Amino acid sequence: MIWGGIFLALLLAVSMFGGASDNAGTQISYSDFRERVAAGTVEEVQIADDRITGKLTNDETFTTVPVRNDTSLTKLLEDNGVTYSGTPTEQMNILWVILIQSLPFLLILGIAFFALRQVQKNGGAGGAMGFGKSKAKMLTEKQGKVTFSDVAGIDEAREELEEIVEFLKDPSRFSKLGGTIPKGALLVGSPGTGKTLLARAIAGEAGVPFFTISGSDFVEMFVGVGASRVRDMFEQAKKNAPCILFIDEIDAVGRSRGGGLGNSNDEREQTLNQLLVEMDGFEANEGIIIIAATNRPDVLDPALLRPGRFDRQVVVPIPDIEGREKILAVHMKKVPLAPDVNSRTIARGTPGFSGADLANLVNEAALLAARRNKRLVAMQEFEDAKDKVMMGAERRSMVMTDDEKKMTAYHEAGHALVSLNEPASDPIHKATIIPRGRALGMVMRLPERDNYSYHRDKMHANLAVAMGGRVAEEIIFGHDKVSSGASSDIQYATDLARNMVTKWGMSDKLGPLQYESSQEGYLGMGQTQRTMGGSETNKLIDAEIKSLVEGGLKRATDILTDQEDKLHLLAQAMLEYETLTGAEIDQLLKDGKLDRPDEPKGPLKPQATNGSAVPKAGKRFGSEGGASPQGA
Repeated sequence: MIWGGIFLALLLAVSMFGGASDNAGTQISYSDFRERVAAGTVEEVQIADDRITGKLTNDETFTTVPVRNDTSLTKLLEDNGVTYSGTPTEQMNILWVILIQSLPFLLILGIAFFALRQVQKNGGAGGAMGFGKSKAKMLTEKQGKVTFSDVAGIDEAREELEEIVEFLKDPSRFSKLGGTIPKGALLVGSPGTGKTLLARAIAGEAGVPFFTISGSDFVEMFVGVGASRVRDMFEQAKKNAPCILFIDEIDAVGRSRGGGLGNSNDEREQTLNQLLVEMDGFEANEGIIIIAATNRPDVLDPALLRPGRFDRQVVVPIPDIEGREKILAVHMKKVPLAPDVNSRTIARGTPGFSGADLANLVNEAALLAARRNKRLVAMQEFEDAKDKVMMGAERRSMVMTDDEKKMTAYHEAGHALVSLNEPASDPIHKATIIPRGRALGMVMRLPERDNYSYHRDKMHANLAVAMGGRVAEEIIFGHDKVSSGASSDIQYATDLARNMVTKWGMSDKLGPLQYESSQEGYLGMGQTQRTMGGSETNKLIDAEIKSLVEGGLKRATDILTDQEDKLHLLAQAMLEYETLTGAEIDQLLKDGKLDRPDEPKGPLKPQATNGSAVPKAGKRFGSEGGASPQGA
């Protein structure tokens, strides 16, 4: 219709303004016309009300505008033998007149029709009239069906949600015993643990309509729009009941009311109020199950979490070693693997990884194999990908001076040697002086099994290991040559000591009391504040934190002072090989040599650091400056 209207308008313009000039000749004045008639150069004329056209004796055409009430013109023409005739006034077609007059109205109707079509096309959500319409989208199998077989490593959470699916498929099985279907389930877990994947699996298994929406889709700059969208979303759900509504990141709209320290958000609170009423109000919404996901359950309004709304909270945890192995098996199905790949070994070396982290690990390994022009993804690619994910990408293009490389080697050797001499410390996975991320070097430690709590002896061991790098620099290079590379180590040790004193009750002087707590602050920003005690208590807290950190410093100093020869040996090996595994470090300190298939064999002799000779490195890598953190 729009293009048709444009074509008609152009046609009208051509007919109105182009038709009059098609047969027009040279424009002359009326006085000039009379003079030419009198001179006998005019052969014939046609007279109309608004113009006179004619032909000269030399066959040229002309046109002029007549003067009204000139009665002498016909006599002048007759006296000079000019043939003349009248021309009837052109009458415009009645259809064209109607079309020209109705064109503005047709244009307005076309614009309105176009706007209404846009509203219908977008389902009322994105059109000009759709502010209060729900943005929930129905998930279909065309968008990639996911089932519970694609979900691994979180068996308990999956079992709880399978119960909801079974209820939707066979409600009589539960209702005959008096059970009712749960109104809602809240999925709680760290980012990347698989909350949204679980919801998609429910959609794939249930066989009922599944609507998905994000919590932020309710929030608008206009007050009342979010509540209108909630109402519209439940209206859609009622028409498709039984169905499932999935609200992702519900904390965007479900935060506790009145927590803004005097500055409330009327739009968000009205949206939350409407959501509470729709979930469990006077009007029952039978057959609608609401599933929501969040990684911040502590900030949700208590009214959301009561029975009748979110009846159950399903915790989606970080997977353990068994779960990680199952998750790796799911993601490895899409990757051609070499025979040496062992998913159990990879799972043991990735404690604390979420499902998303493991998917990223497999993807990085596949990309590495592709860059190396391999047809299969081998264990070496998985090891390199794990190092990249955990420690950052290597930065071999950076240039470091020999002195910087030597200091980095002794710094990391200090961390490693203290870790080996602390029985409660985790085993060393790998030590490197190749810059990764923002660090100039790194000692990576991995626990032998998954840890769910930490003991006091391990915390003291971690304090000593954190201080090992700084102590090694001071012992080898002197007090004045200590670098700023231990900044992240100091920060880690200070935070650990503060938590030991103020949260975990591990100070004998202060006792098992909590002195600090994390709270939801203004505009949702987390704040840590001291909850009890006066100025004297605060001074004692600071003194205890200092005492714990200095205790770790003393333990590291005692170890490295007694084993300075091993410190030299380990630092020289790191300068020579750049990267050492935990097993190679153990072999080096035990036998004084390393057996690498591609490296020359032989004992490594400790060297003093006052000489100018540095073992050859042969590779270029560098530093961001002295303030670069070095990993503990």
